[in-house]
Amino acid sequence: MPYDVRAVRDHFPALKAGFSHFDGPGGSQVPDVVADAVASTMVSPLANRGRVTAAERTADDIVTGARRAMADLLGADPAGIVFGRSMTQLTFDMARTVATTWRPGDEVVVTRLDHDANIRPWVQAAEAVGAVVRWAAFDPATGELTADDIAAVLSPRTRLVAVTAASNLIGTCPPVRAITDLVHEAGALAYVDGVHFTAHAAVHLEALGADFYACSPYKFLGPHCGVLAAAPALLADLHPQKLLPSSDAVPERFELGTLPYELLAGTTAAVDFLASLGPSTLAAASRRDRLVAAMGAVAGHEDRLRERIEAGLAGLPGVTVYSRAAHRTPTLLVGFADREPAAAYEFLAERGVNAPASSFYAIEASRWLGLGDGGALRIGLAPYLDDDDVDRLLAALRAFLA
Repeated sequence: MPYDVRAVRDHFPALKAGFSHFDGPGGSQVPDVVADAVASTMVSPLANRGRVTAAERTADDIVTGARRAMADLLGADPAGIVFGRSMTQLTFDMARTVATTWRPGDEVVVTRLDHDANIRPWVQAAEAVGAVVRWAAFDPATGELTADDIAAVLSPRTRLVAVTAASNLIGTCPPVRAITDLVHEAGALAYVDGVHFTAHAAVHLEALGADFYACSPYKFLGPHCGVLAAAPALLADLHPQKLLPSSDAVPERFELGTLPYELLAGTTAAVDFLASLGPSTLAAASRRDRLVAAMGAVAGHEDRLRERIEAGLAGLPGVTVYSRAAHRTPTLLVGFADREPAAAYEFLAERGVNAPASSFYAIEASRWLGLGDGGALRIGLAPYLDDDDVDRLLAALRAFLA
């Protein structure tokens, strides 16, 4: 059964404003069912989690339901799902916690490809305890980060490697499993940034070999919050700073304060909506199976649109596409020979096409590509974009370059 993008678009009220949203990598538009879940939770009887009053049970059910939903999406254990304000906040918290096990001279590996949220927390945590930071570089000509690039900076002193599953700047998908195998052979932990990757592919924590996997529901049609997945046994060995009366259970010990119940309800709704995008023949299958099929359908749709955009860009003068890796998400970083990316951003916006220009917090990658801190124009695909959006984008770029 073909991917029915028209039916998908009908669920996105924001699209009625008439804009073409190629800004999904910075945050996707939200389907009506997610907004409804957030709104209905806000006006439901709620209290702190418990099982005595109806309000307590509502809150508890929302949290446990969201853990199950994210576990299905990530192929993880619900008991290892941690919620937080953002991936950045969760990573800073986890970096400070893990760093308590490091000693001066221990080593931490970060990459030039990553978003700064998977670099700076580890750099700062290492500096605080006297650990050494080692940098893995990617090839700016191809955009590839290989297992050999990671192997070159591993040593017996390596304690943790932070690597992205997909670059939010140029879309590169490194060979995560090959990398995590090397990391584990070195006796270290692997912290994988899945913020950009989760929106475009089926995820399975064990298959990736990730000890920690962090992502953000607002990148895959959900509300603004963060999620960290790990094995419960690993989390049980870590002891974050927390309030004395707060729970010491896993995963609650990592969640500071009362959780935003409305956002967790919206997260569950987003996962369920994603699961609905696959073949109708799987309606009776498990949510996990429906999610895997649905993400395959989404990837097929987005890759077809990406290929159309790439073909269109190839015919435009003075255009450089920096997204060149063999395995990549439908995300294109584009520069122009004689025009500033910011000018293209503004020109497109005036024509109802949202494609921003920046380094998008992947500042190390932008500098490594020779783009400085300003970056370039980023074109990102999402499940609700269609061929008309692509035609509109390419027409606006042709006009910009004319």
